[in-house]
Amino acid sequence: MVGPSRLFFWDSGLYLNELMKASDHKVSLASLLMTLGIVFGDIGTSPLYVFTAITQGKNFDELLVLGSLSCVFWTLMLLATVKYIYLALNADNHGEGGIFALYALLRKTKSKWIIYPALIGCATLISDGFITPAISISSAVEGVSILYSDIPTLPIVCVIIIGLFLIQQFGTKKIGGLFGPVMLLWFLTLGFLGVRQLIQNPEVLKAINPMYALTFLINYPEALWILGAVFLCTTGAEALYSDLGHCGKRNIRLTWIFVLSMLLLNYFGQAAYCLSLPKGEQLDSVFYATVPQGWLPYVIGIATVSTIVASQALITGIFTLVNEAIKLKLWTNLKVKYPSDHKGQIYIPFINYFLLVGCLLVVFIFKRSSNMESAYGLAITIDMLMTSLLLGYLLLIRAKKGEIIITLLFSLFLLVETTFLISNLNKIIHGGWFTLLLALFLFTLLLFYRFARQLRSRVAEYQKLEEVTPLLTDVMNNDKLPYLATNLVLPTRSSRVNFIDMTIVHSLFYLQPKKAEVYWFLHLHITDVPYGIAYTVTTIIPQKCFFIKLNIGFKERHLLDYKMKNIHADLVKSGEVSGHNIFYQDPNLQVPPDFKYILINSRVASDNRLTVLEAFSVRIYRFLKSMGLTAIEDFGLDETNTIEEKIPINVAKRDNLHITRIES
Repeated sequence: MVGPSRLFFWDSGLYLNELMKASDHKVSLASLLMTLGIVFGDIGTSPLYVFTAITQGKNFDELLVLGSLSCVFWTLMLLATVKYIYLALNADNHGEGGIFALYALLRKTKSKWIIYPALIGCATLISDGFITPAISISSAVEGVSILYSDIPTLPIVCVIIIGLFLIQQFGTKKIGGLFGPVMLLWFLTLGFLGVRQLIQNPEVLKAINPMYALTFLINYPEALWILGAVFLCTTGAEALYSDLGHCGKRNIRLTWIFVLSMLLLNYFGQAAYCLSLPKGEQLDSVFYATVPQGWLPYVIGIATVSTIVASQALITGIFTLVNEAIKLKLWTNLKVKYPSDHKGQIYIPFINYFLLVGCLLVVFIFKRSSNMESAYGLAITIDMLMTSLLLGYLLLIRAKKGEIIITLLFSLFLLVETTFLISNLNKIIHGGWFTLLLALFLFTLLLFYRFARQLRSRVAEYQKLEEVTPLLTDVMNNDKLPYLATNLVLPTRSSRVNFIDMTIVHSLFYLQPKKAEVYWFLHLHITDVPYGIAYTVTTIIPQKCFFIKLNIGFKERHLLDYKMKNIHADLVKSGEVSGHNIFYQDPNLQVPPDFKYILINSRVASDNRLTVLEAFSVRIYRFLKSMGLTAIEDFGLDETNTIEEKIPINVAKRDNLHITRIES
C-alpha cells in the first residue's frame, strides 16, 4: 500500500520568497537599458548594409529607392511589429519564447505535423547563428578601411568574434548592463544621421504609402530579387521572440518604440541621401557616406561595438532555443549554467564554442561582408515561415472569435515571407548553400534523435508499484541474498508515486536481485525559481521503501548524495527509518548508514532486427548522447558509490523461433 505524501522544505523562507516572485520582468530604466543591449543588436545594425545591398552602391533611381524604402517600412511594420512584438510575445511558455515555446504550447493538441516546423525552425536559426556575427562585425570593421586603407580587417574581425564568445560565460545581465549604454548611443546616432539627411529631402516620407512598394514590385526589373536585400532589415526579428525569457515582453515592447523610431529615421535618411546623389555616383557603403567626415572615427567605433551586440542578440536566442529543446527531450542533456538569478539568462558552453568555430569558419570562407550578404537571410526566412505556421495555428486554436481575421492576417504573413524566400533563392549559388547545408545537417540530427526516442517509447516504460511490492518484500526477506547496501537509491523518470520505470524493475529483480535495508525511488524535478529545496515523501512499505519527489531550484547544484542524506536524517528524526548501518551489529559504533546509487541507461538490445532507418536513428542518438552530460555528472554523484547499468530493451518485433530437441 502507498502511504500518504508529506511535504518538507529546506531553506523554505528563501524558496517561498522566490516562488512568490512573478516570472515577468519589472519595467524600469535599468531593465529597458538592459533590454536594449540584449535584444535589439541584430535588427539594430541592419542599416549598415541594407541600402548598400539594395542599390549595390550605384543604382539610385527614384523608383528603386522609394519603392525599396516603402518595402522596408512595411516589412518592419508587418513582420517585426505586428507579428513578433504584438502577437508572438503573447505566445510564451512560462515566460520563454522561441519556436520551441510554440511547439510546447501546441503539443497538447496531439497534432503530429507540428514537430517538423519546430525542428526546421531550430535548425535554420542555429545555422543563421554562424553567419550573423560574421557579417555584422565584418560590415562595421570594414569601415576602418575608409580611414586607413592599408589595415587588414580580417584579423580584427576574428579577434572581436573570439572575445565576444569568451565573455558569454559572464551572463546576459552583465553583458546587457555593459552593452545597453552602447546601444543607446548607437540608436541615437542612427536617428541623428537620418534626421540630417531627412531635413534636406523630406519628400521621401511619401514612401510610407504602400502604393510605392506595389509600383516598385510591378514595374521595376529584378524587383523580386532585390527583395532579398530588403529582407535584411528584419533579420533580427526572430531574436525579439527568442529572447523573451531574458527580458520580458513589457520591456521588449516599450524599448521597441524607441528602436523602431530610430531605425526608420535612418532608413529614410539614407534614402533621402541616395536621391540627392548625381547620376553615375558609386559608393562602397551608403551608410558611411551619410556620416560627416569628422564623425567617421566615432561612428566606425560605435558601429563595431554595436555589431558585437547584434551578435549577442542571436547568441542568447540560440541558448534559449537549445535549452528549450533539452527540456522538451528533443536534444541530449548539455551543461546549462545560470549566470544570474533569472532562469531565462543562461549559458551553454558546448553551444557557445560550437558557434564560435562556425563563425570563424564563415569569416575564412567568405572573407568580406559583401560576400556574406549573398549567403545571409535565406535560412532565417525559412525560420520565420515556420514560426508563422505554428503561431497562426496556436492563435486559431485559442481564438473564441475572429478566426477569419487571424486566417487573413497569417495568410498575409505567409505570402510576404514566401515572397522573401523566393527572392532569396538566388543566393544559394552565391553562398546560401553553406547555411542550407548546415541547417539540413542539424535538422537531420534533431529528427533522428526524436525518432530514436520514439523507438524507446514502444516499450511499456512504467510498472505499478503495487505489482512491485511483493517482489521487494521477497528480496528483503531472502536470507540467501547478501546486502548490496543499507540504503539503495534508484532515480526514476516517473513523477507519479504509484509507478516506477520498467528498467528499474529489470535491474532490481531480473538481473541479480539487489537486496537493501531501505529502498528509495527518487524523482528529481527542477523548478522555475533559482533557489530552494523541497521534497515530498510517500511511504510504499513502512520503514523499508519510500518514493521521494525532490524539487530543487534551477541554480541549485544537484548533489543528490548530500540531499538524500539530509532527507534520510529528517526521516530518522521522525522515526520513519531506523538510521542504522546494516553492515554493523553493534549500534554503539555509530557508523553512519551507507548509500548506493543505481543509474540505469537503456540500450537497444543486440538481437533487435532494425530497419536501416531505425539503425541509423539509434546511432545518431548514441552519438548525441555521447556529447552530453553523463548521468553521474548530471546528478552530481560520486563514482565510488554509484553503479551504472545498461539495460537492454527491445524496440522491434522479434522473430518467432522454433527450436527442436534432438534425442541423443
